[in-house]
Amino acid sequence: MSRPRASVARSEALHQQVARNIRNDIAAGVLRHGQRLPSTRDLASRFDVSVFTINEAMDLLGKEGLIVSKARSARTVNAPDQAAHQEIRPVAPRVVMVGGYPGSGKSELGRILARQTGWPILDKDTLTRFVVEAALELQGLSRNDRESDTYVNTLRPGEYESLNEAMLENLQCGNSAIVTAPFVREFGDDEWVKNTQAQCKKLGAVLTFVWVYCDIETMRTYIRHRGAARDSAKLADWDSYVAGLNMDLRPAAPHVVVDNSTSGAPLDEQARRLLADVVEAEEGK
Repeated sequence: MSRPRASVARSEALHQQVARNIRNDIAAGVLRHGQRLPSTRDLASRFDVSVFTINEAMDLLGKEGLIVSKARSARTVNAPDQAAHQEIRPVAPRVVMVGGYPGSGKSELGRILARQTGWPILDKDTLTRFVVEAALELQGLSRNDRESDTYVNTLRPGEYESLNEAMLENLQCGNSAIVTAPFVREFGDDEWVKNTQAQCKKLGAVLTFVWVYCDIETMRTYIRHRGAARDSAKLADWDSYVAGLNMDLRPAAPHVVVDNSTSGAPLDEQARRLLADVVEAEEGK
């Protein structure tokens, strides 16, 4: 997995972006085997694309065998292998720390890795979002605020401290863990990186940093699709938001880059290659 280009010369085809999003959701278990997909018009509305684009995406997924379409019936997910249980228990616990910008696909990668290993997934938003939203409301702020000093300087540090404690608790029990969060500030902080490495090493765990790269247009498609209220400000002024992103950001330590652009390999395929490297990593490093 070599480092991908920082930007694309042109936007990837929209139907490929849509197909990749749905393909990732199937691999991550968000969409289940036999589940009926929304109608073409509903999907077009959710992705903010044309009906023609959705039909192109469905044709692509159908050729891959991931979607089944029958006359006069809804399209359904075809992923019979989802029921298979997988579990990997290395002698030394592993920590896969996955970061990336919102909409890059880091949570999907985390879920795919969890399905391929049986390891617990610790996602920052899942663990802390509802408490953070309640705290923001108590301060008279919007539940979706992620820009104010209250959030940035008071609540955000607590989110990452809680995430770190959940990771350490699993390691103390001898469990591996998959940890997902943006880590935008943390991965660029050499002191934070070294401290995290030391914590894992002290507990005999092998730590792997992963950065999920995604081109701007595909990222926008992901964010539109998930429809999270906290993303409304980003989409309302997309150009200003994008101007603040450092697409060359990478962890300040040896790491793996996963390319979740439409030009990259399927996310589940990259996850398997990543996992092979993680399991084979020398213990104590």
